[in-house]
Amino acid sequence: MRPHIAFNAIVETDRNYEFINFSRFSNYLRLVRCVAYVLRFIRICRNRSLNISTIFLSQHEFSNALNIIILISQRESFPEYNLLINKRCLPKKSPLLKFNIFLDDNNIMRVGGRLNNSSFCYNKKHPILLQSTHIFTKLLFHFEHKRLLHAGPQLLLATIRESYWPIGGRNLAKICYHKCVRCNRMKGKIATPLMGNLPQQRLLPGYPFECVGVDYAGPIMSASRQGRGCRLMKVYIAIFVCFTTKAIHLELVGDLTSNKYLMALYRFISRRGKPVHIYSDNGTSFVGAYNEISKFLKANCDALSDTVVSQGINFHFIPAYTPHFGGLWEAGVKSTKYHLQRVLGNCNLTFEELNTTLTQIEAILNSRPLTPLSTDPADYTPLTPGHFIIGRPLISLPQPDLRQSTTSNLSRFARIEQLRQHFWSRWSKEFVAELQQRTKWQSGKSELKLDTLVVIKEDHLPPLKWKLGRIVAIHPGSDGIVRVADIRTSTGVIRRSFSKICPLPISSTSA
Repeated sequence: MRPHIAFNAIVETDRNYEFINFSRFSNYLRLVRCVAYVLRFIRICRNRSLNISTIFLSQHEFSNALNIIILISQRESFPEYNLLINKRCLPKKSPLLKFNIFLDDNNIMRVGGRLNNSSFCYNKKHPILLQSTHIFTKLLFHFEHKRLLHAGPQLLLATIRESYWPIGGRNLAKICYHKCVRCNRMKGKIATPLMGNLPQQRLLPGYPFECVGVDYAGPIMSASRQGRGCRLMKVYIAIFVCFTTKAIHLELVGDLTSNKYLMALYRFISRRGKPVHIYSDNGTSFVGAYNEISKFLKANCDALSDTVVSQGINFHFIPAYTPHFGGLWEAGVKSTKYHLQRVLGNCNLTFEELNTTLTQIEAILNSRPLTPLSTDPADYTPLTPGHFIIGRPLISLPQPDLRQSTTSNLSRFARIEQLRQHFWSRWSKEFVAELQQRTKWQSGKSELKLDTLVVIKEDHLPPLKWKLGRIVAIHPGSDGIVRVADIRTSTGVIRRSFSKICPLPISSTSA
């Protein structure tokens, strides 16, 4: 049998094997089969009269090739192998002494162990010794991981120990499991960069609701009228949260259209004053409102004075599918639902009754303490968002600093202003200090890098249908940490945050 014929036989066997085994890409099987064909070629060259009727391997040939590979791996991994071949004793400090090593009939190192009196098979009582750092052991673990339908580290190690005893096998089993692309895709583990710093809008003192975040809660079923035969309709809650004081304003809206959102915004401005910045997610109502206000300003910029145009509201939208970027208003939604579910129960209120209930919930939420309650009875009243809301006019003039002035020399209006400034002093000393800690994402375990192969997490799809993509652009924050990236997929380039990006354990060079 000529060399090129043997090589063609290997290729043809690979093709046939491709259709009958799900592990056709296993380098472990390819290695063993290639060595088996090489051994067959050597036997044919030594004995020309040997006639082999088939190109397929027999079980005996496969076992001989596997034994030779194991023997070579043991010779490369353990210096004690030469001592055992020469029938010499192992050194006293050898780590293999605890295994009671011996050589079998094929000169393969096996564990002596303490199971001689058991009824287990020979491979179970005397497993083959392997080193986890050797390439053959790694190929064996990857093959068994796929053969066992992507088993976990515990099952993988237990199965391999039926015939082999890998030194450091537990760590290798974990590495094999965590580096499996299919297991990573099913698990959907996202990157976890360091928790970001607080935005500047949350740390600057000023009037409440100058910078707000907006979100919707619902739907809630509301009755069209009282009595029998009423019709139920869906209503929603627009939640405005102040960035600085965490004060909450609730507005009941009839649907999710931009017009209803604009009317809720006008009611909010009329009662709380016009905000400078409004932050929200990429909801259609918010984007539609932004587009309508932009069209209005552009169409009437000549009729409106420059002062009115320059005092417009700045809209800001967080990246798509990133609710944790708006954690402040998401917490407001959670608090509102907490009280609303306990008040309503299974009853359905009318629109006016539901609006009254929301106003009472708003008063409760604005009375919650911002700082922990002290055990000192002489301590001040706990600071609440209501301290910054009560007594604040919608249009206020700037006032001088009155915190160090004597109270008896001030007028009634100045005393109120001094009290308001005192609240801001307590806010900067007590409340801001509580924001110093990072409650989660305390250490950056992984980073989003260019050309990284990732899976885009979709909440409404199973993991196997998540889109594959490659990062083509990154957007670091003010602290230099990347939390948002542009990903090229089969349908185009999309932008997602780290909470929807699952990096795969494949480098850009090997992908």
